[in-house]
Amino acid sequence: MASNKAAWLREANTPPEVGEAPMPTAGPNELVIRNAAVAINPLDCHMLSAGVFVKEWPAIFGCDVAGVVHEVGSDVSGRFNVGDRVIGHAINLVSGRPQDGAFALYTVVPADKAAILPANIPFTEGVVVPFALEAAVCALSVTEPGTALPNVPTPALGLPYPSLEPAPPANKTLIVYGGSSSVGSMTTQLATAAGVHVIAIASARNFDLCRRCGAAEVFDYHDPAFVDQVVEAATAKPGHEFVGIFDAVGTPETYANGLTVLDRLGGGHLASVHPPPENVPDNVKAGMIFAVDDVAAPVWRDYVTPALREGKLKCLPAPLVVGKGLEYIQVALKRCEAGVSATKLVVEV
Repeated sequence: MASNKAAWLREANTPPEVGEAPMPTAGPNELVIRNAAVAINPLDCHMLSAGVFVKEWPAIFGCDVAGVVHEVGSDVSGRFNVGDRVIGHAINLVSGRPQDGAFALYTVVPADKAAILPANIPFTEGVVVPFALEAAVCALSVTEPGTALPNVPTPALGLPYPSLEPAPPANKTLIVYGGSSSVGSMTTQLATAAGVHVIAIASARNFDLCRRCGAAEVFDYHDPAFVDQVVEAATAKPGHEFVGIFDAVGTPETYANGLTVLDRLGGGHLASVHPPPENVPDNVKAGMIFAVDDVAAPVWRDYVTPALREGKLKCLPAPLVVGKGLEYIQVALKRCEAGVSATKLVVEV
């Protein structure tokens, strides 16, 4: 009989402890996944250091899983069967249930936040996709503004879903600040697959990565003239609507630069992975994405697996495997906290 272990977070700002965990069971619309790989996100570091989104202690956290279906819920359609290779987005930051955390041998994932992983893609590569995909769809395709945190609005860019067929030009231009990050890379891929013209901002050493993701133009934030260059590029396509900036970094510096760009372009959306600055101009609609939303369900259901199979959705940035075993979760978190560039940290389980 299967048994479970997890990296438990006992309290904020303490190392996670590996120990026994209850064996989860699948609810009607859920899967239990036997994890083969999990990935680390900056959000996990915030949960570790400050306990954000933790509803009850001790907690099992983490959002990205890749592995094999162990159990299928009673109401799950024929999309999934026991033994299928899958990737999925764990929702512990919403539910607060330990069984919904990724950093365990077995994790519960909603069936509408999972997809079949093609056999030619290793688990360690596929696992970079889930959280980034969920966040990118929430950044791009939410149509009605909501609330991510108390008094922090969510953006509503209302852009089209990605298409498996060559998407007709949407005649819209989006700037992705931090185009080589995990969420920035995915946002560029999905926006490009929806026919959106993407301008990426990244370090020069990561230009190739941004272009592989579909960015039409890339500018180096180290260049003193990059704000001028971005503004010029954003106005260079006649008939295109400039919709705004997705800031995948969310630092005071990137906010300041982004607001300068928006001011010179007459306003627009500023969507970010962190709470936006206060007192933005009236012509700027600023908000923080919340990376769990039903808006992503059609993308998981209809797009992810065939797009991965056909190479239209790439597992980027490339993973960096830190080690094998739940004890490496803490090692990976510390490495993530120190900062990484153009990669995503992964732990094999």
